[in-house]
Amino acid sequence: MQHLYDIDVQVPMRDGVALAANMWHPAEGEAPTLLVRMPYGKDVMGFGQSAFPDLLALVEAGYAVVIQDCRGTHRSEGEFVPHMADRADGEDTVAWIAEQPWSDGTVGMFGPSYLGMVQWETAVTGAPALKAIAPALTSIDNYEAPWFSAGGALSLSLVTMWNAMMYTADAQRALAAGEGTVSQLQQLGQAALLPELLNDVLPTGAVPVLAAYGKWWDDWMAHPSHDGYWDAMELTPELKNVTVPALNIGGWYDLYIGQTVRTYTAARRQAGSAQAREGQRLIIGPWDHMSASGVFPDRSFGPLASAQMLGLTGLHVKFFDRWLRGDTTALDDVAPVKIFVMGIDQWRDEQEWPLPDTRWTDFHLTSTGRANTAGGDGALTTEPPAGAGHDTYLYDPRRPVPSAGGASMPTTPGFCGPVDQRTVAGRDDVLCFAGPVLEEPVEVTGPVSLTLFVSSSAVDTDFTAKLVDVFPDGRAINLCDGILRARYRHGLATEELMEPGTVYEITVDMTATSNVFLPGHRIRVDVSSSNFPRYDRNTNTGGVIARESEEQMIPAVNHIHHGPAHPSRLVLPVIDREDQA
Repeated sequence: MQHLYDIDVQVPMRDGVALAANMWHPAEGEAPTLLVRMPYGKDVMGFGQSAFPDLLALVEAGYAVVIQDCRGTHRSEGEFVPHMADRADGEDTVAWIAEQPWSDGTVGMFGPSYLGMVQWETAVTGAPALKAIAPALTSIDNYEAPWFSAGGALSLSLVTMWNAMMYTADAQRALAAGEGTVSQLQQLGQAALLPELLNDVLPTGAVPVLAAYGKWWDDWMAHPSHDGYWDAMELTPELKNVTVPALNIGGWYDLYIGQTVRTYTAARRQAGSAQAREGQRLIIGPWDHMSASGVFPDRSFGPLASAQMLGLTGLHVKFFDRWLRGDTTALDDVAPVKIFVMGIDQWRDEQEWPLPDTRWTDFHLTSTGRANTAGGDGALTTEPPAGAGHDTYLYDPRRPVPSAGGASMPTTPGFCGPVDQRTVAGRDDVLCFAGPVLEEPVEVTGPVSLTLFVSSSAVDTDFTAKLVDVFPDGRAINLCDGILRARYRHGLATEELMEPGTVYEITVDMTATSNVFLPGHRIRVDVSSSNFPRYDRNTNTGGVIARESEEQMIPAVNHIHHGPAHPSRLVLPVIDREDQA
């Protein structure tokens, strides 16, 4: 089929604003269409994202492809405010495509990150021509991911980097239109090039270059809780309006991994049609937000780990062939769930998530009070400890635990992905609880959490948790982690300060993983109160953290209690199978 390539086609929206799109479409006849809506500039497709399917392969498979600049970005008219217009604009664009002479009336959507969010925002409108979506590395709750954690801490390094980048692009547009100043653009451009410098500025909400530009930065800083501002952007309650299947794609080291698996399970239960519920698919690789190679400086997951070796583009084609072309056999050889199991470094097909043979297992924290550092006596045991005890550390927000790997942005080496924890685990404000050297493999696949009994000298503080695979050679590779701001221990919508010295039960959501701890390895959980600059520092005062200066920060003496009355425990989804060695 011969295709034409049109540039900057103006697509009209209901309010008269025109959005620019590039498109490949048949020179003759009709074709199903795949739509991508993005705020980063449609002329740089993929923006380095290796989980992005190959565009030419989609065209060669017989699809028309439309790439559109979101409202107020690149060559589209209007003003960009994250998520504010994407529902209506997505719905209008799908309807416009369906009316084109080269369209067969069916539309699918694909793409990662913000490009995935806009798919769900379009799907909840019930746009009739939309038949399937393939959202990757994304979220339906814009509070819990990406801008805050599931425990209420601000995702600082991401928020500063992303806003500097988007404000720079916005300032370029303004200057071209005769507005703004060269000085302002230069300042924003410098911030976008070196966003890490913004993370040290206090108060956080007053980062000069971002606060001066204003716009949505001020709103985000003014709404640290999951209140009505964020509720308006959360789509979970609207899944009942989604009637299309989704190919959900995630990475174990992607900042959206918690939301990826939650969205899949929620849509399986709550989507508005049997086709949508039963048509959900899930793929998770050993990937971060920008790279789907499976290769990191401290850990490589082998030659099969990449999206290319998996054939991710081909899986997109099969998925869209099933739902846009009506090929009922297209997915016959594709399992509903496909995950990469780390440790044994293999892809595996599953029928459900979480896995139906999951054995939820408590690993109890215990020590003689000296669990500080990896060289301490913190232990994990499947038997509840007989004696009571506690471990203590000083969390000083002026001396936070530095981020070392994890599901982070930016995705720079040492800051993102699997990283050896030996340096940070040598700090006295990190508690390490390790199990015995394993004689048999232990597979952990599914959601991970840590229940702690805590007390503090402060009215508010943070608690972090990190699941670690300790290798025989001493390497300690992080798998998944989480953070809870204590004021949100009863939910993200309401703040409740602590009474100093009172013991509270809390649970830290550590998202999810899939890893086989091999013989000779040890299972470890590291506990502390900061992960900076991935998350902002809790000032420990109970005040509005984004508005507090360094002078207002106070240290917190934090205690982790364990024993019969305070059963602090790591809860792991253990899978017992024959193929784990």
